[in-house]
Amino acid sequence: MKVENYLEKVYSGILGMNIGIRLGAPVEPTIWTYERIRDTYGEITDYVKEYKNFAADDDANGPVYFLRALRDDAIDRELVPQDVANAWLNYTREGVGMFWWGGYGISTEHTAYLNLKNGIPAPRSGSIGQNGKILAEQIGGQIFIDTWGLCFPGNPKKAAEYGKTAASVSHDGEGVYGAAFFCACIAEAFVSDDVEHIIETGLQMIPKESVYAKVSRAVIAFYRENPDDWRACHELLVREWGYDKYRGVCHIIPNAGVCVLSMLYGKGDFARTVEIATMCGWDTDCNAGNVGTVLGVLCGPEGLPGRYRKPVNDGIVLSGISGYLNILDIPTYAKEVALLGYRLSGEKAPEEIQESIRDGEIHFDFELPGSTHNLRLSDSFFCMAEHSTEHAYRGTGSLKILIDRMTRGDRCRIYYKPFYRRDSFSDERYSPVFTPTVYSGQRVSMQLYLELWNGWETPGVAPYIRTMSDKELHIQGFKKLQTDAWTEISFIIPDTEGDLIDEAGIVLEGYSISKAKTLGAVYLDEFSITGDSAYTISFQKQRKEFGTITPFAADHGAWEVEEDRLSLLRCGEAFAYAGNYYAGDYRISTEVEPVSGENHLLLIRAQGAMRGYALGFSGKGKAAIYKNDFGFVKLAETDYPWEAGQKYRFSAAAEGAEISLSIDDRQILCVEDRQYAYGMYGCGSLSMGRTFFGDFTVKTKAEGQKP
Repeated sequence: MKVENYLEKVYSGILGMNIGIRLGAPVEPTIWTYERIRDTYGEITDYVKEYKNFAADDDANGPVYFLRALRDDAIDRELVPQDVANAWLNYTREGVGMFWWGGYGISTEHTAYLNLKNGIPAPRSGSIGQNGKILAEQIGGQIFIDTWGLCFPGNPKKAAEYGKTAASVSHDGEGVYGAAFFCACIAEAFVSDDVEHIIETGLQMIPKESVYAKVSRAVIAFYRENPDDWRACHELLVREWGYDKYRGVCHIIPNAGVCVLSMLYGKGDFARTVEIATMCGWDTDCNAGNVGTVLGVLCGPEGLPGRYRKPVNDGIVLSGISGYLNILDIPTYAKEVALLGYRLSGEKAPEEIQESIRDGEIHFDFELPGSTHNLRLSDSFFCMAEHSTEHAYRGTGSLKILIDRMTRGDRCRIYYKPFYRRDSFSDERYSPVFTPTVYSGQRVSMQLYLELWNGWETPGVAPYIRTMSDKELHIQGFKKLQTDAWTEISFIIPDTEGDLIDEAGIVLEGYSISKAKTLGAVYLDEFSITGDSAYTISFQKQRKEFGTITPFAADHGAWEVEEDRLSLLRCGEAFAYAGNYYAGDYRISTEVEPVSGENHLLLIRAQGAMRGYALGFSGKGKAAIYKNDFGFVKLAETDYPWEAGQKYRFSAAAEGAEISLSIDDRQILCVEDRQYAYGMYGCGSLSMGRTFFGDFTVKTKAEGQKP
């Protein structure tokens, strides 16, 4: 892998993709046409809409979740279409979240998903033979593949191969050609800054006689004759390659023309490229997202303007089945993708990348250029935050927090947001659901360095958390910072008594009198949240939002809180998931009351909808432990004379290879199975009925210790 600054370019590619999606999303068709965008906004040079927090759509969900096929199945072998199909099935909540669910035979993605659910394997699930040419050649095959290109720097042929494999789950023909084209362009952008060469490289990976190649060549030819008039080129596209000529909801060919147009007329400038892609209309967020990845890689972090980068603030909010994975820190994710890239190239990743991330833990090192790791401020009047290389506890970067005119009693919180509520969003976009990434019992630590430029007293700092339901700050006690020295701040998160945590960080407080206002800077580095957790989920403190009960991600079923218990009513299989996706050894317990039906279960080490273990009542007078490996099978079953309307204390534990079920403090089943070493917990059922679940208690332990 002879690529300079590989990790940095992966980082900027992911940023570029999400900037493009965020820019294009507010002006998507059918309400917004090219003419309406032009007449309303004129020349777009910035985001046209502010969001409290932007909830990513399928354009970002697909690239993140489908790439997990490399972690789940294609670990030590070549990728095959069914690997990606498994990721579709495993990480999707059916009917809500990651996709636009437009109906079978209408939405390509919905059609492919239902094909997979009904036993049609990939790539037939997305083939022309199965679904017809119109459906198979919509745009989705192109918009889910950016991360595959990021994994093959300087290797466009291999990137195109993997892109086609991934796209074939849902698309065929021109739809797959678009995936190959963009993956190759992204891969080539690591080693070339010539946009025309990058486009040409992409075109070499698809058939010359394809319609995708023809529309691209038409745009290239027009550009060479008219290099300064992109709107005239757009008129060509509308006239000769427009939506009126290609049926379906969102065909790939007109949008392919827009992508090539915007990359050419953007002339290597990131901002201009995503702006043109947005102003052209049609599938604005998809097109701006795809070209944003290419130009993000090409331009690097320094080529992404602050006006576009600052609102993203290194954070993505997703809407898959894991509320934990839905809260994504871009620098950390960039490292995950880079590690996959090194693995696929057959090379060992640099130790500094391997050591800087650990599944299931928070670690922000601020080493990537401009990185902020989505840390936030409560008061922008007293404080401003930006990346800095002036001071670093370790490495080269830190987060610089400017303190401006604080006096005694003035406060500003600097915090990480480990959980979101509905009121954190401007709309219901793609129904994101969340489970906290931070829990009671874990240790929060960071390093702080103070430069004091003015003021009689150094400011104070106190670590804190905020609880979700009451918005109460739990401040751990102030200490004064020392000037020109690093100070470690560390604390154990206290028991939240059944509540969730939606902020974790520090409170800065001014101590100077008003005549000597505090002016200076605090540098924050090595922010981490690690260790075992022990906590309770009290349903008295939870809320119903986004169609589920916090902090669970529901997949099927009707979920409510009744009499301070979680109620599940279902007409078939239904489950809800919570907890750290990477939790290994742990124990959960709750009170279970079967109301009707014969199946009432807890989940443990669930790695999605299709992987994990389930434990509980399996039928009349029976209890069992199941393994879910794209279908539930019983590992063990025993007689247990349970009755509807009675309450039972369930406890499910995972310790090494042992999975056990206890009821009313008596272990009734224990099996050994090594297939799943980590995963979420949850509850649900395999069949029709109703169940009440009480408050959950959760205790995690490091490997080798009893939870």
